[in-house]
Amino acid sequence: MGDQPESSASFRALFESAFQVYEKTTGISLAEHPFAIQLQRCHSIESMTVLVQDQASTFNEFREKDRVTKSVKSTLSILTKLSATASLGDAVGLVCRQGPGGVLHWHV
Repeated sequence: MGDQPESSASFRALFESAFQVYEKTTGISLAEHPFAIQLQRCHSIESMTVLVQDQASTFNEFREKDRVTKSVKSTLSILTKLSATASLGDAVGLVCRQGPGGVLHWHV
């Protein structure tokens, strides 16, 4: 256990290096980030847990909105392509025709 201070120092140096690279890459200082400031104000595990859960909830809401947006965008893209077709009925008729008794016959 004699190298514990040494490995602790190495660990700290590794984190300091990562923080510097992050700040250089993003232009954001993690020490000044609003979440880091809020986290520093927490004085119990419970308050930290609530803060992290709030952030996770906010992120999940964002992801859900993003999924909805992507679905709408995808649907609109398909509809736009279909509406660009001169006649949707004619285009469908090339692939599927209604036969006697309303039975659909697919042409492959």
